[in-house]
Amino acid sequence: MSEQQAPPGVIPYVEFHTGERRVLTVHLTSGNGMLTSKVPPVVSIDGRQYVVYWGSVSFEVPADRAVHLSVHVEGAHLGQAATALLPPGGALALTYRTDYLSGVGSLG
Repeated sequence: MSEQQAPPGVIPYVEFHTGERRVLTVHLTSGNGMLTSKVPPVVSIDGRQYVVYWGSVSFEVPADRAVHLSVHVEGAHLGQAATALLPPGGALALTYRTDYLSGVGSLG
């Protein structure tokens, strides 16, 4: 993926970037049904926060440089997880799992 147009259903990368891009899909899961019905997760890409929904969400990100990704549960910032997506790379998928009662979240 190269030009400035994100595929349908993919949240576009909004910061200035003219290089290659790729699609990142984040699968957001929780073992707590009450949490998923009331508290949204927040995905941050290079510092820009997106309040999203539980399930799978796709983002367009640079493929030719490192990108900072973090996810947390809105509110008390419990269950925060973060990683760097390193170049080069094609499309990728990560899963964020949280056990809200313990305050632990992981990306993998």
